[in-house]
Amino acid sequence: MKLTILFENHAGYRKGLIGYHGFAALVEHNGRKVLVDTGTDGEVLLRNMETLGVSPEEIDALFITHGHYDHTGGLRAFLESREREIDVYAHPGIFEQRIALKPHRREIGIPFKKEELEELGAKFHLSPKPVEFLPGFISSGEIERRTWDRAVGYLVLDGKTVPDPVLDDLALIVDLGDGIAVITGCGHSGVLNIVRHSMTLTGKRVLALIGGFHLRGAGKALLTDAARGLSELGVGRLYAGHCTGIEEFAFLSSALRNVEGLHVGKIIEL
Repeated sequence: MKLTILFENHAGYRKGLIGYHGFAALVEHNGRKVLVDTGTDGEVLLRNMETLGVSPEEIDALFITHGHYDHTGGLRAFLESREREIDVYAHPGIFEQRIALKPHRREIGIPFKKEELEELGAKFHLSPKPVEFLPGFISSGEIERRTWDRAVGYLVLDGKTVPDPVLDDLALIVDLGDGIAVITGCGHSGVLNIVRHSMTLTGKRVLALIGGFHLRGAGKALLTDAARGLSELGVGRLYAGHCTGIEEFAFLSSALRNVEGLHVGKIIEL
């Protein structure tokens, strides 16, 4: 498996790459290429792809981890850059109306309508259940939450504002034979829940956990529990970025010493 970070909060060390709040990664495995999320801004996504030598036409499928703007904002531009339709795998809840109330009320969901994206060539396959949609590429389905999660924001349902459990938060599981790699966009389900769920689903050890861990703002007790749990679960390597938090990343790195940061252009091979 080869994974290339295309969109991240921090730019890498190669000239021409742009750092911007959000996440997207290209996963190459078994002769297939899957784009995980599209970041916040389509222009930035396409610029980084071009600089890294990745053509939108070579992507075989798109996997959306959840329906927040910083993971879906580049959808329209990406679809417009292609001549062919593309299969898009996600949870049925990705198009829910989502808002944040702090520092002010604002929309934080997908900034496009489903019909608009379908007209541009998106063929949606929406399921809350685990599914192997390409050889070695598995959608986690809804993740069982046995311990703390990191759900944020609110849903607007029938005109009422209710806390958003972010049930559409999925992880992409890549079967590597002797183990699995798990790519999580934001980790709203809680990184310990995601790892346990992935291991239970596949019966295999997590060789690498990659993406946003959504620990920014977490207290010391939760960070300590996360570090202890990830160690006990035997996760091989942690590649943390996006919403993990700078101080929180430093805590994990100090506690576990098997942690690497993410930046645009970073390549992970397993």
